[in-house]
Parts: sequence; C-alpha cells; structure tokens
Amino acid sequence: MDFLLEYAGFLARAVTVLIVIVLILSFAAAMRSRGRVRAGELLVSDLNEFYSELKETVESSVLDKAQLKAQRKAISAKAKQDKKEGVSKPRVYVLDFDGDIKASAADSLRHEITAVLAVATPNDEVVLRLESGGGMVHSYGFASSQLARIRDAKIPLTVCVDKVAASGGYMMACIGDKILSAPFAVLGSIGVVAQLPNIHRLLKKNNIDVEVLTAGEYKRTLTMLGENTEQGREKFLQDLQTTHDLFKRFVVQYRPQLDIDAVATGEVWLGSDAHLRNLVDQLQTSDEYLSKRAANAELYGLQFVQKKSLQERVGLTAGVAVEHIADKGWERLQRRFMG
Repeated sequence: MDFLLEYAGFLARAVTVLIVIVLILSFAAAMRSRGRVRAGELLVSDLNEFYSELKETVESSVLDKAQLKAQRKAISAKAKQDKKEGVSKPRVYVLDFDGDIKASAADSLRHEITAVLAVATPNDEVVLRLESGGGMVHSYGFASSQLARIRDAKIPLTVCVDKVAASGGYMMACIGDKILSAPFAVLGSIGVVAQLPNIHRLLKKNNIDVEVLTAGEYKRTLTMLGENTEQGREKFLQDLQTTHDLFKRFVVQYRPQLDIDAVATGEVWLGSDAHLRNLVDQLQTSDEYLSKRAANAELYGLQFVQKKSLQERVGLTAGVAVEHIADKGWERLQRRFMG
C-alpha cells in the first residue's frame, strides 16, 4: 500500500506543477495572440528532384560506372544546351485533396489555389490528386468553387483519381479539363441522400411531450423528436430533388458529353466502366501521369499547412508530458514492486 501512496503522491505533485505551467503559458499566449489572425505556411517541394532521386538510386545499382558516367554526362549536356537556347519548360503545380464528410481540406485548398493563380499562366498546368467519397453539399460546393477558379483563369486542370471520387468528390472531379482514373477507382454517385432518426413514438410511449414551434410554413419539415407529417416529408423530398437537379446541372456544365440522366442515378462505377460512360477521360494512375510529365515539365508540390496556436501547441506538449510523467511513475512503481 505504501508504494501505491508514493506513486499517487508523485503523480499528483508532478501534474500540479504541470498544470500551473500550462496555465501561465496559456495566459501569455492569449495575451500575445489577441487581435491576431491565425495563419499558415505554404510548403513547396520540387517533385522533379523526387523522381530524379528515385531514378538515380536504381541506376546506381544496375549500371556500371562507365554507363552511369556517360548517362549523367549526357543529362548535364542537355541541361546546359537547354539553358543556352533559353528553353523554358511549363510548370505543373500538384495539389492534394483528401476529403472527409465536411470537406475540411478545402481550408488549405483555397490558399494553395490562391498561391498558384498568383504565378501560373495558361501554359502551365494544375494537377489535383483527389480522394473523397463525398459529404455535405455546401462544403463540397465550396471546395468545387475553388477549383472553378482555376478553370476561370484558363489554366489547364487535370484531376487524378486513384481510389475514389464519388458524390461530392465527383462534384469536384468533374471540373477538371481532364479526369484520369485508376482502373478500379470508384466514381459517380451523382445523387443526394439524407437520413435522420425519429424517436417520437418512444417519447410518446413514455409520456414525454416535445413541442416543436416554428414561424414559417416550412421552417422545420422533418424532426428527430416531434411527430413528422406527410406534408413535411413531401417538402423534404422536394428539397432533395431540387439539390439533385442543381448537382446534375453543375456536372453537365463542365462535362456536357455525359448522358446525365443515365449516370445521375446515385450509382457508382469502377474506373473502367466509368470510362465507358464518359465520367473519366483516361485510365491512368497519378504516379504514371506525373512521372511522365516530369520528363518535360517542372513539377512543384504545394501544401498549405495550418499553424497551430500557442495554446494548441502548449496543450499538445502538456498531454505528452503528462503521459511521460505517468510512464515514469509507473516505472518507479514497478521497480519498487519487483524489488
């Protein structure tokens, strides 16, 4: 029992000290950040260098010294000749979007696109590696509007789908001048769905009344707690159909070659079948496309990283510290017990 009390006392003292430090730092951080706007950082990586390193690693293993020297000499000579002749390669800006139900990645995408539009020309290209199964209509509508900025600027946009671009994901993909898909990627789901539970009968069974008060005939159509009506259901379905019609018109605006009535059924298709239905333009993975583009273009990967506030960093550090203190205390307890 003594060693348990010793461990508890040690942990309590350590946590108390840590809490005091966190409170002091949090207060200081709050004072420093008052009136400031949280920002982030744009990271730019040279993808040509990445592909070159992959190639050179293999070549250094499979070629003899003479072959390797000759090849590198030829590459160097070509680079000098291009520079002498003023050969200018187009730039390809590579963005990534990994979508959740709220399209949270749109917060970074908006800044990445703003940065690209500040320097890109119609001779350049934007490649979006897109992965999303869809989500909220307004969230994906916002993300799609960001991609539309690229099209409006007359900069070629290529969308690559390696795994899935369905529903809201396809709403984004369809904006591309060109859509590439892996053969077994999932695409489509041009439809709208909504669901919610209703526990009115359970509440009524237990003599619990719920008052749903509204001003406006259709302020609340369906509810989780109150009694739903046929009129409310009809209005809800009407709203869903209106959203679906808007979705279809949006897709047709960017892909007029589609038979929209045939593909806007809410179904999904694998890449090969999606290609037959004109949902995609070419069966090709993003790796294949970008590695080929690296041979004749300058590739840059862009990623906007949201900066954490000092409070968030302090909280994260505090969590790690508490875990460390607990581990150390447990080790002491084990040594005491085992000894």
